[in-house]
Amino acid sequence: MIMTRQQITVETTVSVSVEEAWSAYTTPDDITQWNLANDDWCCPRVESDLRPGGKYIARMEAKDGSMGFDFQGTYEKIEPHKELSLVLGDGRKSRTTFTENSGKTNVATTFDAETQNPTDMQRDGWQAILNNFKAHVDGK
Repeated sequence: MIMTRQQITVETTVSVSVEEAWSAYTTPDDITQWNLANDDWCCPRVESDLRPGGKYIARMEAKDGSMGFDFQGTYEKIEPHKELSLVLGDGRKSRTTFTENSGKTNVATTFDAETQNPTDMQRDGWQAILNNFKAHVDGK
């Protein structure tokens, strides 16, 4: 029997063009500014080889130094200003789309849920990261 993973979708709308949203979402210096689920964490380093087969690594650390991990994936599909897909280190998939409408851009990420944490916790964490992305982009 083949088990399919539950998928979770989070989204936000930013007040910039799709080109600006894409740039802030894919540029390592920008990613370190917004890629955190809460203020107790930071993302001090990001490596991004933005091409199919390229690696993505975001170092996530608690600000108090108590823990940290590398969030890793491999880019699967890249359509600039439209879609970005990753295969995560554990085999799950993540797909982010960018849709411009009247000078604003909707950014939506659908990801395969993992089985260790409740889906609500996963949704809230990924949504918090997108909320930080919105604050970073809209605050420029």
